[in-house]
Amino acid sequence: MENITNLRVYYNGEVIPNTHEGVTFVCECPLSFAVPCTMSFVDLQNGLCNNIQSHILKRVSNLLYRSPVQVFGGLIQFQLMPITDDASMQQMFCIYQQTRFHVPMIELYVEFEQQSGSGAVGEEVNVDELGDIDWEEENNDSEEEFEANYKVDDENDDGDLAGNPEVPNEANAIISQHPFGVPSFMRTLDLEAMHDPEFPEYANTGEGNAEAKDGEFSVGMEFGSRESVISVIKSYTLSRGVDYTVYESEPQTFYAKCKGYGAGCDWLIRASLIRKKACWEIRRYNGKHTCTVGTISQDHAKLDSDTIADVIRPLVESDPSIKVKSVIAEVQSRFNYTVSYRKAWLAKQKAVAKVFGDWKVSYQILPVWLKAMTVKMPRSRVQIKTLPVYRETEEVQGVRVLHRIFWSFYPCIVAFRHYKPLVQVDGTHLYGKYKGALLVAVAQDENQNIVPIAFAIVEGETADAWEFFLTNLWRYVVTIDGVGIISDRHTSIDAAIARSNGAWSPPRAWHMYCIRHIGSNFLRRFKAPYLHKLVVNTGYSRTEQEYNKNYQRLKERGEAYTQWCDEIGVERWVLAFDGGHRWGHMTTNLVDCINSVLKGARNLPVTALVRSTFYRLNELFTRKSTEAHERLRNGFTYSEFATKRVEESFRCAGNVVVNRFDRRNEMFEVREMQDGTIYTVNLAQRHCDCGHFQVERLPCRHVLACCANQRLDWQVYVNDVYKMSEICKVYRGEFVPMGDPSTWDRYEGAKVIANWTLRRATKGRPKSTRYLNEMDSCEMRGPRRCTICRREGHSRSRCPQRVGPSSAEGH
Repeated sequence: MENITNLRVYYNGEVIPNTHEGVTFVCECPLSFAVPCTMSFVDLQNGLCNNIQSHILKRVSNLLYRSPVQVFGGLIQFQLMPITDDASMQQMFCIYQQTRFHVPMIELYVEFEQQSGSGAVGEEVNVDELGDIDWEEENNDSEEEFEANYKVDDENDDGDLAGNPEVPNEANAIISQHPFGVPSFMRTLDLEAMHDPEFPEYANTGEGNAEAKDGEFSVGMEFGSRESVISVIKSYTLSRGVDYTVYESEPQTFYAKCKGYGAGCDWLIRASLIRKKACWEIRRYNGKHTCTVGTISQDHAKLDSDTIADVIRPLVESDPSIKVKSVIAEVQSRFNYTVSYRKAWLAKQKAVAKVFGDWKVSYQILPVWLKAMTVKMPRSRVQIKTLPVYRETEEVQGVRVLHRIFWSFYPCIVAFRHYKPLVQVDGTHLYGKYKGALLVAVAQDENQNIVPIAFAIVEGETADAWEFFLTNLWRYVVTIDGVGIISDRHTSIDAAIARSNGAWSPPRAWHMYCIRHIGSNFLRRFKAPYLHKLVVNTGYSRTEQEYNKNYQRLKERGEAYTQWCDEIGVERWVLAFDGGHRWGHMTTNLVDCINSVLKGARNLPVTALVRSTFYRLNELFTRKSTEAHERLRNGFTYSEFATKRVEESFRCAGNVVVNRFDRRNEMFEVREMQDGTIYTVNLAQRHCDCGHFQVERLPCRHVLACCANQRLDWQVYVNDVYKMSEICKVYRGEFVPMGDPSTWDRYEGAKVIANWTLRRATKGRPKSTRYLNEMDSCEMRGPRRCTICRREGHSRSRCPQRVGPSSAEGH
């Protein structure tokens, strides 16, 4: 409607006077309003006071308009214009009506004057005084909600509700027991390039331990702790294929004898704690084993999961997603024993707990670490949603169940302002002791670098969980209009967007589907793999003519196929109809890549998972910032991606014939010399019939040919997001070191525990949480290929060149 104007209001931010566009407004969370053009100055002032931080008593002290001015070449520059009365208001609306096709909204910057009796302007009021952490506590008393809440009984308590009644003291006390080191895994960005390091021969004897001569013990040998003594004795026993029986195991004494003691072997060992020396000492030792080693079994009684956990600890530090089969192979290479799958799996879980923290304790530590993080980086955003705990019908006070958590670090929030206005969302399963899902939002800088900007841990990919994530993503991170969002066709995402009250709908946002998942859905519906490529090519159509051609080919093979496509809506999956909001990106492969990068983190306790996103993003920002500034110092104006694309277009521009159609050098007709195809180029609207110009916001070969023909500056038509100066702004935000936990502020909130209903079964082999679909079918993966002879049509188990058991023994 022509009498309605869109306002974008900035506050508690900054007015930057000298930019490439003139004056620029920036703030953390700009707000959008729709107002009538007949609004008075007083009504506007009152509306701003009522809608911006309404809990603070204030009045408008200064109101500035970002006024557009058209300069030479049709470019727009912005200058400041104070709004002080109704006359200046009407002048502002008049300017808007004249320039609204170039500048679709009015941008205002408002400054408030605080009145007496109010808090500080811009101060956030958060529950429990946890900085920028917002808590949501659900306490619905309805029967349906009550049944869904967390209930405990004597079987499911697990000690979470026991202990010190002063819960905050308990939470702060366990900080010293939780590992807060930064393993190499947390700073590793390329897991595929990771390789297993070489380890010294197994000997966990601790600091200050004596070394045995010829691998034998001797009386008087000293060790740093009881655990060191037992570990070395186990290692000695395993290396010789013998076994022992523990006769005495006390806090100050450890006494063991050979299992064949008294029947041909006199081996025994006794170690005691010597308080004066503050160490453990071998007090008695009878020398080497004299028993005859019988048949070596596949396993060993002393090779328990604790011993294996110590052995594989360096492996877990570098990659907590290490396969259980790799653990079994490592043990076999070290000790020549083949342990069971379950023992290896338990050892891996214990090693993860030793390196990254205990699973249960990790939930209690989580709000403590998040509070410390938001103190270090105050504008980071955290949203925690908890559920009450009931014992029978009575609510347990001071204890809450972690239901959902959303977090985004401030450098990522600032970075998104300089990204392409496009976000991709996806979810992935959590592994480890507790089930759940990790939801991730990913953006991409102008040099094709992917960066996660927000995360959430939820109970699963439900509509409520996605609504929680997308609501916080819109509230804290993606605060601009005109954003494209790409996802798969999960019904829960569609439902969450439908509930968003227009936050993720036009004109604020455009929801589009991943073409890869469109193809998968098509295969599931029609079981026609021979049409899969045609459907995908239809989605990739850059022009309406190309789409019509592919659409007709699909329709000729059956109208049911095109009817199914029509139900989706062309604006959701076809490049030619997306309004340019995709920026050429058709899939969520970027998010799938992030899933693989975070694969190891998904095996971690909850606090370690959150911390790994912190340290990995710090590593990414540091590295990319260095690379961007180095490229800028070397004289490059544009990103490597943009430079490469423009160079490719320049090489082809010589084969284009140009005809000018107006004196303003805006409309052109170009013809390809190779095939005679004719295209229309409109430089003013930044449009070319080939589709490349408007999709990537980079000049195509036809635009470059027009610029060369009329001696125009082609750099005017490169979008600002591709400039190295903008890329440097992406990574200018810096993460802050967390410091020693003893220096953190005291946590005064509720004790947070895990939801036992999400705990995985403790018995049986852990099951995979990945489900195969049409994208994993044989037609999509290609024919089966033998890993021995590399031929198609059979597997290695049926290979004619496979070596049989008798031949294997001969080798």
